[in-house]
Amino acid sequence: MKRLQTRAAAAALSALLLALPLVGVWLMGMEKAPVETPVCFAGFDDVQAGIVKWPMSVIRLNGEDPQRLIDLADRILTSWRSYTDREAMILAETDGEPHNTITPIARRRGECYELDLVLRNNLTTPEHPLGLYHPHAGLHHIKKENIGLIEVMGLAVLPARLKGELAALEQAILSGADIRADETLGKHADWVDELKTRYTFTPENTADILRREVGAVFAQVLEDAGVFKRNEAGRAAFRRFLGTADQEGSL
Repeated sequence: MKRLQTRAAAAALSALLLALPLVGVWLMGMEKAPVETPVCFAGFDDVQAGIVKWPMSVIRLNGEDPQRLIDLADRILTSWRSYTDREAMILAETDGEPHNTITPIARRRGECYELDLVLRNNLTTPEHPLGLYHPHAGLHHIKKENIGLIEVMGLAVLPARLKGELAALEQAILSGADIRADETLGKHADWVDELKTRYTFTPENTADILRREVGAVFAQVLEDAGVFKRNEAGRAAFRRFLGTADQEGSL
């Protein structure tokens, strides 16, 4: 059944790749991000592959033949769906519930086809009941909702409440109001206290600082959603998975 599901996903991906010349283009942050670590997969010397320099965990495939990209993506998806690495807190399933999947993003780059495969996992823990690879509680004052396709690619989709809250927060900061005591703004109090250690707020700069720092929070949201963290331990765990995917495909 899992193999049939994987083949169905590959068929859908094939249709998307072949339709790419017919669709419009909007350049997203992920598309501009470079490959920072090239990797090779046995039997796919004609496909360039690598880990993308991005807050989330992304494998990029690039080549002239879309079917070859689909075949390699199928291998990676099959391996990822059953992959467990307890040291890295990645569990393929708990109590029969599967956790691993991939968000695929396809594009044309010149004469080649390109696939970004974003590794996802929906495991929950007592500490993170909404998801271990989900925006963590300290960021919920800005973003609590799930991370969708557009956000994966780098465009923040933020809750509508922030428009009014940020305007009110600007006025509260400038007036010296007790933000922590405010029923609506209190959730931002710790954030504002931290910002005050780095900035001197003025009527001229407060709105701009808040906008920039919301962007910084969103970057952290993406890092929380990344299954392999961008540190030495996370990079080592990413390499372990890639080695497993390569070995399974070459048996």
